[in-house]
Amino acid sequence: MINLNSFLNKGIKNIADIAGHFYIGNVKGRTFILRLVTNLKSSAKIREQYEQKGIHIPPFLIASIASQCNLHCSGCYAYANQGCGGDRQEELSLDDWQRIFSEAAKLGVSFILLAGGEPLLRRDLIQLAAHHPQIVFPVFTNGTMIDDEYQSLFSDNRNLIPVISIEGDEAQTDRRRGEGIARQIVKAMASLKEKGILYGTSITVTTENQADVTTGAFLANLREQGCGLVFYIEYVPAEAGTDHLVLNDEELRSLQLRIEELRHDRSNRGMILLSFPGDEVEMGGCLAAGRGFFHINANGGAEPCPFSPFAEMNLKEQTILQVLQSSFFAKIRAIGAAEALNHKGGCTLFEHREEVAERLAETQI
Repeated sequence: MINLNSFLNKGIKNIADIAGHFYIGNVKGRTFILRLVTNLKSSAKIREQYEQKGIHIPPFLIASIASQCNLHCSGCYAYANQGCGGDRQEELSLDDWQRIFSEAAKLGVSFILLAGGEPLLRRDLIQLAAHHPQIVFPVFTNGTMIDDEYQSLFSDNRNLIPVISIEGDEAQTDRRRGEGIARQIVKAMASLKEKGILYGTSITVTTENQADVTTGAFLANLREQGCGLVFYIEYVPAEAGTDHLVLNDEELRSLQLRIEELRHDRSNRGMILLSFPGDEVEMGGCLAAGRGFFHINANGGAEPCPFSPFAEMNLKEQTILQVLQSSFFAKIRAIGAAEALNHKGGCTLFEHREEVAERLAETQI
């Protein structure tokens, strides 16, 4: 049986090691890495202490801090799940997020992935995150709002790591995100490279771009532009009429094998390559609902995963610890565990969304 804590801690160490290689010649970066290693060890010790009490603390959280976006990309899961375009008055306050970030740090959470909507619309929250240096905050952005002020913020606070969404080449990105967006992204990347800031890209992998975005030449081009982190995210058909974009079982296996090949290619040394959901068999099942992470939506709802937008509890009233120990999350973890050996790829909870909804209804009786 997999030791989940050891598996996740090993993955986190690999990320830190590669980030250290990226920053080997950068003074600000080296200082950040030294602090990062210390903080990661301290957080792992805290999580282990909770584990000994029978409480599993995930090292990651995903937080959608904004319900608005300045773009409307085709196939956007946030819009499809009503997580984007909602009422801003319902969003968590700055004080709410301060409490959540502080609690996460005390529990030993190492990474909080900031998403949206467009998270850079919440400059106040990005600045707040900068004041929690013991946590690393990858910021998933469309890249169009990285102005001089944000570049300075990222430069001074290396625990904030911008992750820019692209679809492949310029034509592929513009087709999904809007004409001229790719050029804005290239300009932002050039500025980040000039300042020596570790940044990443997030690529939603579909049947249309899989072959293009997994070539050595594609990664070499990203390296040349200063990118040090790549997220490969398997497309989930949240929007009707997009099933043709979903990778089949054979394509998913091919994707995982190709990512593994790219990781072991010496020319990619210094690049962090991650995939989501990734190989759930290797991880002993789905990592959602608190095994490896859970999702906090902009209104505070505690959801198993961004692709499984069902919430029993809300962080306006409950704590992270209460959410992790909830009966609803326990039932959702059981679904992921039951499917671990049979699952062939893609998002388990999206495939079992009707069952997830039933488990939520059971808790509300």
